Amino acid sequence: MTPATLRKKLLACLGGPWPKPGPLKPRRNGDLIRKDGYRIEAVSYESEPGDRVPALLLVPDSVDARRPAPAIAIWHQHAGQWHLGKSEPAGLAGDPMHHTGAALAREGYVVLCPDALCFEDRRDPAGKLEAGNFERFEFLRYVVAGKCMAWKNILDMRRAVDYLVSRPEVRADRIGCYGHSMGSTHTFLVGPWEKRLRCLVGNCCLPTYAAIHRTKILHCFPNFIPGWLQYGDTPDVAGLIAPRALHLNFGELDGGSPIREVRQAVKTITRAYTAAGAKQNFSYYIEDGSGHILSDEMWRRTRDWFDRHLR
Repeated sequence: MTPATLRKKLLACLGGPWPKPGPLKPRRNGDLIRKDGYRIEAVSYESEPGDRVPALLLVPDSVDARRPAPAIAIWHQHAGQWHLGKSEPAGLAGDPMHHTGAALAREGYVVLCPDALCFEDRRDPAGKLEAGNFERFEFLRYVVAGKCMAWKNILDMRRAVDYLVSRPEVRADRIGCYGHSMGSTHTFLVGPWEKRLRCLVGNCCLPTYAAIHRTKILHCFPNFIPGWLQYGDTPDVAGLIAPRALHLNFGELDGGSPIREVRQAVKTITRAYTAAGAKQNFSYYIEDGSGHILSDEMWRRTRDWFDRHLR
């Protein structure tokens, strides 16, 4: 099957064509937070009419409209922590290991950290369904509408790129994205659909259906695309990012991405990049003895990949 045909099949499985983008209607919410070397703006914008996405924008002190910089969108992890979303990568809460947005802002990148649906400020607005119950409700709501959570997540991520492009501090031709865990799933999901993402990095998450079924993993909802298994597996989705730059990190002992299937997955992605004439634009790293973490070496490779493709 050609990449173009596979892409059409994938879009049908996700839920069909994306709606025409409407106005972003951006807002600033509250005062600036001043940090050493950068500022944090609480912002929001519309993904769909009436659906406003809260986000944190980190802007280095050295950057302005006269001196725009490359930008990176960060998709946060899941970890069953629905109270956390954008605030963790922005460095305001959660595990310091995952304060990646703050680290990238200190290195001169403009960084956008949005909330995924069902997390932090996008939990049930009525307060009726708590924690994972609201996420389950939203997944099922999209399924009965003929779509899935991944469809909605991709739509929201594309709007995040729209927002970054709208900012005068951002070099629109130098945009990347990064995600850990569920954020890594979001990375390989959005990649085939968002050509403005020049460089993508996923950390510790490429759960294949083969691995999920073999080891009976109850994974987060964005991993499940109805009907896709008749055409391919998750590595085939990632392969559709070619020829744009993609790097993936893995821990050998990460139970969420069983390593036996990961080793086959990276071969599948390599074949896709080779066929696209861009084998040099895919790289991966498997860390012996590590689990579901962002190690120093994983982070070094992440930073190097962004520096190589976005600077």
